[in-house]
Parts: sequence; C-alpha cells; structure tokens
Amino acid sequence: MHSMTAENLRSAYGGESMAHMRYLIWADKADQDGFPNVARLFRAIAFAEQVHATNHFNVLRDVAGPFSVTAGGGFGLGSTSQNLQGAIDGERFEVEEMYPAYVAVAEAQSEKAAQRSMSWAVEAEKQHVILYTQAKQAVDAGHDVTLGVVYICELCGHTVEGEAPDKCPVCNAAKKHYRAFA
Repeated sequence: MHSMTAENLRSAYGGESMAHMRYLIWADKADQDGFPNVARLFRAIAFAEQVHATNHFNVLRDVAGPFSVTAGGGFGLGSTSQNLQGAIDGERFEVEEMYPAYVAVAEAQSEKAAQRSMSWAVEAEKQHVILYTQAKQAVDAGHDVTLGVVYICELCGHTVEGEAPDKCPVCNAAKKHYRAFA
C-alpha cells in the first residue's frame, strides 16, 4: 500500500475510533440530561463509527508496525446541545474536507480497498449530519428528538431512521445485515 493512503487510513481509523468512544460518552450525558432518544442516536451512530474504524483497520491489516496516529477528534463534555454541535462539526469536517481528500489520494494511488472503505464511511457521515442536526434542533427547543428505529448496516455503517432498506444503498448488503437501535 502506498504510504500516503496508509497514513490517511490510519488517521481515519483514529478519528472513527475516537468518535465511537466520544459518542458513547455523550450518549450517557444525553441520558443524564433527560434526552433518551438523543442518547439512542449517539449509541447507534457510535456503532456506525465502529464499523468504519473496523473497515479501515481491515484494509490496513497487512501494514503492521508501530505508528503514531494523528486524528482530528475533539475532546470535551458539554451539555447535550453542545455535544450535538461537536458531533455535527466533526461529521461535517469528514464529509466536506477529510474524506473527499483521502478518497482522492486513494483513487490517484489506485488503492481500491481504501477508496471503498472511505467512500462507504463518507456516505454514512452525510446521514449523521442530518440526524444530529435534527436532534440538536429538538434539544434547543427544549425537548427530545422524535426518532424511530435507527438502523446501521453492519458492513458499511450506512445509517437510516425508520425502516431498513431491503438492500443497503451503499454496499448492497441484504436487510439482515442491519442492526436496529430501538
């Protein structure tokens, strides 16, 4: 694997891993603040971030050795509204800046597996921005978000609220590969 693509994958792995843990912590805070649906959303998306990190790791599985991993993940525990804003900002960065640049490098270096892993992730992150924005609007209005079942594709992290599709629109996985967060 080309070193630039590998470095980008390691960075994405680190960022997705940190988002996974950060969202679990923020889910507990949302529960404490009386927003159980926001907490469930954080937990569902935390699972999607775990799927992304796992996919990135698997692409890198043959690139062994000690590496320093730099990721742009943030820290801090604020109110549920502040935590949602942090999530929105992080997801937007991935959608608008990080993943487009990383995918372009993977394409230029003909790293198909890396390109696929990162392209799958960015498609899910687009939905995360929408869901977190809806949740923040509800919290800022003083109530929990109205939220149906959240489904996460266990293969690519595709995220959908309401009903899982028969086939994942990102990776074509069958409906049985969606995990429900009810």
